[in-house]
Amino acid sequence: MNHLSPKQIVNELDKYIIGQDEAKRAVAVALRNRYRRSQLSEADREEITPKNIIMKGPTGVGKTEIARRLAKLVKAPFIKVEATKYTEVGYVGRDVESMIRDLVECSIRLVREEKMKEVSVKAEGVAQKRILNVLSEMKKGERGELSKEVFDARLLEDLKAGKFDDTQIEIEVIDAPKAMEIVPGGAEINIGSIFGDMLPKKKKKRKMSVRQAMEQIVAEEADKLIDDESVNAEGRARAEEQGIIFIDEIDKIAGKANQGGADVSREGVQRDILPIVEGCTVMTKYGPVKTDFILFIAAGAFHISKVEDLIPELQGRFPINVELQSLSKADFIKILTQPQNAITSQYEKLLGVDNIDLQFTDDAIEEIATISEDMNATSEDIGARRLHTVMEHLLEDISFNAGGDYPTVTVKIDKKYVDDHLESMIRNRDLKKYVL
Repeated sequence: MNHLSPKQIVNELDKYIIGQDEAKRAVAVALRNRYRRSQLSEADREEITPKNIIMKGPTGVGKTEIARRLAKLVKAPFIKVEATKYTEVGYVGRDVESMIRDLVECSIRLVREEKMKEVSVKAEGVAQKRILNVLSEMKKGERGELSKEVFDARLLEDLKAGKFDDTQIEIEVIDAPKAMEIVPGGAEINIGSIFGDMLPKKKKKRKMSVRQAMEQIVAEEADKLIDDESVNAEGRARAEEQGIIFIDEIDKIAGKANQGGADVSREGVQRDILPIVEGCTVMTKYGPVKTDFILFIAAGAFHISKVEDLIPELQGRFPINVELQSLSKADFIKILTQPQNAITSQYEKLLGVDNIDLQFTDDAIEEIATISEDMNATSEDIGARRLHTVMEHLLEDISFNAGGDYPTVTVKIDKKYVDDHLESMIRNRDLKKYVL
């Protein structure tokens, strides 16, 4: 487990998410408490459970991104689920236990990827030998007076250098059984994954590029070197001890969100979620999984309902409540310029493919931020997602006309350009101010 301090965790989150310091502090402390717990004796560990968190705030202010980046930071198994897709036991739809099965699948996939990396060097060596044999047979007419050993050594050098990447070869690979999805009442069963190990592994010859053959053979050989039972056991343990489940739209299943509606099972979903959050054992195809030490982060806009409208038992299982603030003009300016994946740099890179050198001036960024803030204030508040709407509209002409073998063109986006191209948006925004 990663040993980052809460301050270091917040610093890492700051690289991707602007503002929301209260929420960042809460998740950073929750994550550090996991590490602290892991250093205690087994008897003490059993007594300490995670302090689950409810994030309250409008859409697009960073709730999901905080949880996702947090999990990525410490390589923890993470899944995001919507509370609205579950139904009470007895109704048609997904049952809440499926979120634990999804988490275990995610955890096992993470462990398998790590083990694959560990054995990749050995697997690559085997793959190179197999491909070399095929290439040597294909090109034996080019050998001339060279001995087979010298010729093969040269082929191997070229193979490692990537000179044969696009060469088509015919090679024998394992023919994996096709997966079939059966969806009775919302439960998804993958026939290929259940019976795949029982079925005999057939091999067949296929034509593919050397690059594709290398990828497939490395995956096959790595699979042989990995012990599935130990992967499953470690994946299960990691899901139990380090798993993070992000339950979005929890406000949609709160009592007052649907009073008078036809959907009578919403409060039942809360009652079904309760034992999962309290701690129970869920049966999965990899064995039983305890949910006692999984960290749950719930989130919702809570426009219509309040956190207090959740059933009291569920509220008690989410002791930490943090409110995320609506984004201000200053926040929008930072979002446009500061993060490592800032939206302006994304568009610069995208249009750079078509030889457009996009340059944003400071006054343009300020104007975009002003328009975005006002649009969120006068219509639905959709947080940072408003920037995508504004930027797409702003750059529509450039994106449409770019393309083709043109020399590099510099396009400067200044305040005047923004005002000219977002005129219709600004006009609609000004009109909405006078609509009661």
